[in-house]
Amino acid sequence: MKRVGLSGNYAVAYAAKMADVDVIAAYPITPQTTIVEKLSEFVANGELEAEYINVESEHSALSACVGASLTGARVFTATSSQGLAYMHEVLFMASGLRTPIVMANVNRALSAPLNIWNDHSDAMAERDAGWIQLWTTSAQEAFDATLEAFKIAEEVLLPVMVNLDGFILSHTYEPVILPDESLVKEFVPSKPMVNRVSPKFAYSIGVVGPPEIYYEMKYQVVDAIENSRKKIKEVNKEFCSRFGREYRFVDAYMMEDAEYALVTMGALTGTARAVANGLRKEGERVGVVSIRCFRPFPKEDIVSILEDAKGVGVMDRALTPGGPSNPLFAEIATALYDITRRPLLQSFVAGLGGRDVTADDFKAMFGLVKDVVKEGRPRPCVYVGLRE
Repeated sequence: MKRVGLSGNYAVAYAAKMADVDVIAAYPITPQTTIVEKLSEFVANGELEAEYINVESEHSALSACVGASLTGARVFTATSSQGLAYMHEVLFMASGLRTPIVMANVNRALSAPLNIWNDHSDAMAERDAGWIQLWTTSAQEAFDATLEAFKIAEEVLLPVMVNLDGFILSHTYEPVILPDESLVKEFVPSKPMVNRVSPKFAYSIGVVGPPEIYYEMKYQVVDAIENSRKKIKEVNKEFCSRFGREYRFVDAYMMEDAEYALVTMGALTGTARAVANGLRKEGERVGVVSIRCFRPFPKEDIVSILEDAKGVGVMDRALTPGGPSNPLFAEIATALYDITRRPLLQSFVAGLGGRDVTADDFKAMFGLVKDVVKEGRPRPCVYVGLRE
């Protein structure tokens, strides 16, 4: 193994290369462009033998991946924001056709107004498309999650989206441990998958689904993503045994005796942990819960980690206009709904459109969670950093 300085985007590109992908569909969009640029460099200089398809849109990129995957190829693409939104139609086709596509989504705010900075509105808008969603907090995690994604996708025949925060992770350089490529090939071996569009096999692809069969066919995706939980755990365990880094559905930080906690996803988790460290030194029993696997949602893990806390703040980086709550908060509240003893929940929205979420902001969120527990009821959603 070797330790090198890589951006989050380059870490993803190296993972796709080491996984020996067969087909890459590429269309540029900020801030993911350097992923497919780096992969084009690998192909051009002979480091990676793959079909590199320059397409005319993100819709075409995912469509090309669906077609290539159905032939049995290992495929990869990357996108962000409006690009993911443009893929919307094909996202459902990819899961419905059970294609094991791996896609890096470099999280970026959706327009309007036009914004190239980071929040989670793009992935949250597609959370019901039937894709497994993995979330990362560092360049190392982005590399590792991409490797895991290929193994998971091909074992359960579902597409996997690896999310990394735009600019915060995508363009920031960190030390990344790159394993020897031979070790990666043992973990994710190149193996021929079934060519489901070959005339040699009696497969029907893209059929019309009338009411008599549509329901059952769509339920197959529900069943597959529920059953993927076991496989994801197995892949996490094997990854740890081979490479020494352990991953779970949920990362609990100082939660053993925590009375108050914040739930986060993505790169800002690091700031939340740093603030929690400071508050611990002041005698506050606080912790941080980071969601790594958002789909399938880790309900049992959430219950196990949070049921003994007094108060929990949930920080969303996306909105549900007109809804009763925002995306991550709704998931956490639903997970805890059926348990007898549950913490008081407080909703926060922060960091939309790349707005800074500072250490002071996190400290204020922890403080407010403690306050609402004393008051005995939560307050309406708090929009952290919103100017009046």
